[in-house]
Amino acid sequence: MTWQQRLARLITDVTVRVPWLWPLLRRPMATMFDRIAAQWDEVTGPERMVAFEAALARVPGEPRRALDLGTGTGDGAVAIARRWSAAEVLGIDVSPGMVEEARRKAPELRFEVGDASRVEAADGSFDLVVMNNVIPFFDELGRIVAPGGHLLIAFSRGAETPIYVRPGPLRRGLVRAGFEIVEEVGAGPGTAVVARRARSH
Repeated sequence: MTWQQRLARLITDVTVRVPWLWPLLRRPMATMFDRIAAQWDEVTGPERMVAFEAALARVPGEPRRALDLGTGTGDGAVAIARRWSAAEVLGIDVSPGMVEEARRKAPELRFEVGDASRVEAADGSFDLVVMNNVIPFFDELGRIVAPGGHLLIAFSRGAETPIYVRPGPLRRGLVRAGFEIVEEVGAGPGTAVVARRARSH
C-alpha cells in the first residue's frame, strides 16, 4: 500500500470502531483526496466500478431520489442516472477537490461537498443510497434511507480496498441500523452488499 492507502485504511478502521473520532479525522481524509482528485480516474482505473455496477443491477424498482455518498469524481452518480434516467440524483463528497472533478465530468448532475456522518437531508429522503469505497456511518444511513428503500455498499478490491469494512462488522452495523441484507455480490476483484431498509424500525 502507498502511504495514502495506509492512511485511508487507518482512518477507516478507527472510525468504524470509534465513530465519534471522525470529526478529528475528517480533515486529513479530505485533504488527502483533494491532493489526488485530478489524477484519481487515471490512477484507479475502471475496475473500481465492477462490483458496484454488478450490485447496482440487483437493486429492484425505480428509485426516484438517489444519493451517491462519497461520490469521488462522480462515477456512482453517473451510473445511477444512466440506469434510471427519471431519478433525481445527488452526489456528496467530503473532498472539495473531488466534487470539482465530478462537476466537470457530469455537469448535468448535482454534486455537493458534504459529510457522510451528517448528511444535510431530512429523514427518509432517499429511495436509494450508494457508496463505493466509503466509510459507512450506519445510524446516519438508517436515518436518510426511506423505509423500504435500498442501500448499496461496494468495495472495489474486496479486503484489499484501503477503505474497507469486514463482513461481520458491516452486517452487524446494517442490522442495528434497521437494514436487512438482500444480496451479497462478488464481481471482478470487488465485493458489494445490497440491503433494504425495514419499513418500521
